[in-house]
Amino acid sequence: MKKGTIKLFSITLVLSFFILSCSSSKNASGKVLKSKAEASYYHDKFNGKKTASGEKFSNSKLTAAHRTLPFGTKIKVTNLANDKSVIVEVNDRGPFKRSREIDLSKKAFMEITDNKNHGTLKVRIEVIK
Repeated sequence: MKKGTIKLFSITLVLSFFILSCSSSKNASGKVLKSKAEASYYHDKFNGKKTASGEKFSNSKLTAAHRTLPFGTKIKVTNLANDKSVIVEVNDRGPFKRSREIDLSKKAFMEITDNKNHGTLKVRIEVIK
């Protein structure tokens, strides 16, 4: 083999492994999207308003806002303090506070919190479907 061919083959091989390793951990079903994230919940003033997906928002449904996940994605959100979890569907964009990864509907948030007076939780986010 020529020197240039070996070099090209080596580069191609390294890039292939890199691409495969990235794609295997990227939002596949049942994969942890974020192992330690901050979650908050929607204020009641958003009830009845349109979400980014076009649906009307309801704090009594199990929904969430995420910046990048596709609408309709089902995710499992687990409270790291008590291991309670809930499955929600992404139907909106946000949160808009940089430190937060996800906004949950009030119903979803209250299902996994022990402290009903606290507005944020440390959670794990897993993509289900």
